[in-house]
Amino acid sequence: MFWRGVISAGGSARKYADVYTTTKRYYRRGGAIKACKEMPQIGLAVVGAGYWGPNLVRTALATPALRLKWLCDLDLERARAVLGLQTTVQATSSYDTVLDDRGVAAVAIATPAATHFELVSAALAAGKHVLVEKPLTASTGEADKLIARAQELGLVLMCDHTYCYTPAVRRVRKIVRGGGIGDIQFVDSVRINLGLIQPDVDVLWDLAPHDLSILDFVLPDHVAPIAIAAHTADPIGAGRACLGYLSVWMSNGALAHLHVNWLSPTKIRTTVFGGSKQTIVWDDLNPAARLALHDRGVDSVPTESLAPEERRQALISYRIGDTLVPALPEREALLSVMAEFADAIASGRQALTDGISGRRILALLEAASRSAESGGTRISLESATAAAAMI
Repeated sequence: MFWRGVISAGGSARKYADVYTTTKRYYRRGGAIKACKEMPQIGLAVVGAGYWGPNLVRTALATPALRLKWLCDLDLERARAVLGLQTTVQATSSYDTVLDDRGVAAVAIATPAATHFELVSAALAAGKHVLVEKPLTASTGEADKLIARAQELGLVLMCDHTYCYTPAVRRVRKIVRGGGIGDIQFVDSVRINLGLIQPDVDVLWDLAPHDLSILDFVLPDHVAPIAIAAHTADPIGAGRACLGYLSVWMSNGALAHLHVNWLSPTKIRTTVFGGSKQTIVWDDLNPAARLALHDRGVDSVPTESLAPEERRQALISYRIGDTLVPALPEREALLSVMAEFADAIASGRQALTDGISGRRILALLEAASRSAESGGTRISLESATAAAAMI
C-alpha cells in the first residue's frame, strides 16, 4: 500500500484547501471552452504511476484549472520516468508528503481498489478533494463511510467513470433522459477483448463497472435496477472469472444484458439502447459513426376492438424508418473528467459522477458477485437501493 500511517485532520479542512497560483480559469459550456475572470488554480497530486496514473498526469497538465504538483508512487523511479526530465512536477514515494503540502487541494488516486479506502480516508482527513478510479472502494460499507466523511467536511468525492464523459455517452444520456427513444425497453452491451487478466479482481469487477456506470448515468430518474443475475466462467484456470454475463432487471420492466470477457481475440465495444420510439446503437470502435439513432422497432397494436381472429394477426407492427448518425465533438473523455473535477471544487457542488453514484455501482457489483457464487441466482437490489437512498 502507498500509505500506512494515521493522518489527523488537525483542524478545519478548509485550511488545507488553500491554493496559491493564480491563472485564468476555464470551463466548458455547450461544447466550447471559454475563459473567465482570474481564479486560483487548484493544486493537484496524482497518486499511482502504474497503468492509469500517467493518463491522469497528462490530462491534469492539460487542464488550465489545475496545477499538478506531485506524482506519488512507492516506486520513485517509475514516477520519475512518467514525469520525464523537463517538468516542474515533483515525484515522491511518500503519501504523507503529499498530504502535508497545503498547496495541494485535491488528489487523484489511481491505485489498486483494495487500497482506495485507506488512501481516500487519509486524503479527506487532510482536507483534500478526491478523484478516485473505479471502483470507488472494495465494498459498499467502506463507500458509505467515505461518502459520509466527504459530506461532513464539505469536500468533493468523485469517481472517474471515464466513459460517462465521452461525447457519445453524454449524447445518449441527453436523448434517453429527454424521452427521445421513448420508454426504454432493453439494453444490450458487449465489452470483450483479449485483455489483461488482473491479479486482484475478476472480470466483473474489472470491466463491468464501465457498463454499469454508463447504465446508471443514462437511465431516467424514474427507472432503476431492481435485481441482477450473473453467470461467470474461468475456462483457463486463472483462479478468477475471466468472462461473465450479467442480467439487470429494471423497475419499468426493461432488461439489460451485459457481456464482459478477457479472452476474446476480437475487441468489441458496442451497446444498444432500445426504446419504444427509437433505438440507439453505440459502437465505440467506429469513429465515423459512434452513434446511430434508428427509427426502427416493434410497436404493439391496440386489439381491444378487434375480433379474436384479427387480434391474433395484429398483435405487433414492425416500424421501418430512417437512421440518423449525429455529429459528435471530438474530445478526450479524461480531459472532461478533469474539467468536471475542477469545476465541482471551484463551484462547491457535487460532481456529476459523485461518491453516491460510485456506491450504486458497488451495490450492483456486490450483488452480481453473490449471484455468480450461487450459480446465477437472481438477487434483489431492494436493500441496496434503500441503503443508497438513505445516504
